[in-house]
Amino acid sequence: MKAVFTILLLILSNAFMTFAWYGHLKFKDMRWFENLGLFSIIFISWGIALFEYCFQVPANRLGYQGNGGPFSLVELKVIQEVITLVVFTVFSVLLFKTEAFRLNHFIGFVFLVLAVFFIFKK
Repeated sequence: MKAVFTILLLILSNAFMTFAWYGHLKFKDMRWFENLGLFSIIFISWGIALFEYCFQVPANRLGYQGNGGPFSLVELKVIQEVITLVVFTVFSVLLFKTEAFRLNHFIGFVFLVLAVFFIFKK
């Protein structure tokens, strides 16, 4: 159960992180945001990233073996990276219509899944 909860928290964390890092690129399409300066955009992104930390920190604390969780530090990091790429891919394809998911992206993800396999192999 801790493993599932950890992964769900990581997914939520990465959704906020992806929006904080890349969502502002769509602000120019939104009337209210189109005239904001760089510091305003940074402040808004920082505010969104706060929620990322509200999910990331508990996910790592709950999931880490040193705290009674099911994952080693390396396993947590690899899980987080794969989730980040999956969330980013969904985000970029849905929000940025000019982005396309190509064969080389799929092949890269297969290698990432293989990395997870080898990291978890005892």
